[in-house]
Amino acid sequence: MFERPRSGERAVLVHIDLGGAGDPDELEEFTDLAISAGADPLEFIRGSRQHPDPRLFVGRGKAQEIKQAVLATQAELVIFNHSLSPSQERNLEREFDCRVVDRTGLILDIFAQRARSFEGKLQVELAQLQHLSTRLVRGWTHLERQKGGIGLRGPGETQLESDRRLLNQRIEQIKRRLNRVESQREQGRRGRERAEVPTVSLVGYTNAGKSTLFNALVGSGVYAADQLFATLDPTLRRLELKGEGAVVIADTVGFISNLPHDLVAAFRSTLQETSEASLLLHVVDAASHRRAHCKAEVNDVLAQIGAAEIQQIEVYNKIDLLEGTQPRLERNEQGLPVRVWLSAASGAGLDLLLQALGEHFRRSHVRQRLRLDARDGRWHALLHRRGQVLDESGTDEGGWEMDVDMSERELDRLLKEEPELRGCFIE
Repeated sequence: MFERPRSGERAVLVHIDLGGAGDPDELEEFTDLAISAGADPLEFIRGSRQHPDPRLFVGRGKAQEIKQAVLATQAELVIFNHSLSPSQERNLEREFDCRVVDRTGLILDIFAQRARSFEGKLQVELAQLQHLSTRLVRGWTHLERQKGGIGLRGPGETQLESDRRLLNQRIEQIKRRLNRVESQREQGRRGRERAEVPTVSLVGYTNAGKSTLFNALVGSGVYAADQLFATLDPTLRRLELKGEGAVVIADTVGFISNLPHDLVAAFRSTLQETSEASLLLHVVDAASHRRAHCKAEVNDVLAQIGAAEIQQIEVYNKIDLLEGTQPRLERNEQGLPVRVWLSAASGAGLDLLLQALGEHFRRSHVRQRLRLDARDGRWHALLHRRGQVLDESGTDEGGWEMDVDMSERELDRLLKEEPELRGCFIE
């Protein structure tokens, strides 16, 4: 048993194609993940198998090849682009005499570096502890069980049992804190529902440009960079749509292939902003060769969190990287907007996205004609404030005839507040 080193980022990367040929873009993404975590990739080893080996994941010969690469490069860790079982991790660490990190551990490490808010840090810590709870029998010498012998026998708690108990206590503590944060988020959502302000959630594969688009729409200062998982913490901002009132735009965490289940569970309160949204803007990197794959991965995660049935408008971003591609708005057979091509970085096509949002929320609008008496000046001002007055003319009695356009929800709310106004409608 070896003492696991506490530091060191010199890494050998390992990817095994299981049951077929691999995707070159997937390997590039794996390398980007390792670099995003701060690793220094020294060598990339590939192989293929029909099925993972139960003991080492790789075969005996491939394990020897990896060990030779570790010795030759003096690497301090080996990173696998796969999820490993706890026993496979332990066996590989004994084999290589260095740290072994699987894809789940790698993504968790990146999330730990990127989290900024109190809630985000708690969510990442919870996911890390849940991942660690199955790996407490790893190669730390302080976790050895009590030895027998004179003076050492009798009741007592092993170091392993003590660590597991403390870890479970910390997990429960974090869950209680997250429940409090989640209840605060729920209050905010209920407040928006009472105010009947719809939520538009930005979703997409990591590094598709969601935060850049969010900043372009609402003029916010959310951190955006050309890297995987640049931002984790959800941000909500109000956006005024001309003639349609206000909506809330929510920027959420990006998705990725094989997103760890622990992360999906830990970020449930954050992802709830997506599952309860009125509309999803599915941001796609138009310049990526893997855009079809990335769209499928995002839709898979949306299904996991119960958001698969929410209507989407696809936003093909980064068209400035595609020669000859112009901003455009695509519609379905019913003439409804379904896809917008734009560049969030340059601003080209943003007007088309705002137009698509306006049309989407205008579908739930109704048009009413009203006749108001001269004494109904308060209602006259109220209709100007709460709806869009399309046409207005004076009557001989000093009142008004008005054509007003407003959302069904806004009209229902107005009639609850002013039920006598219904008598002013002209059939």
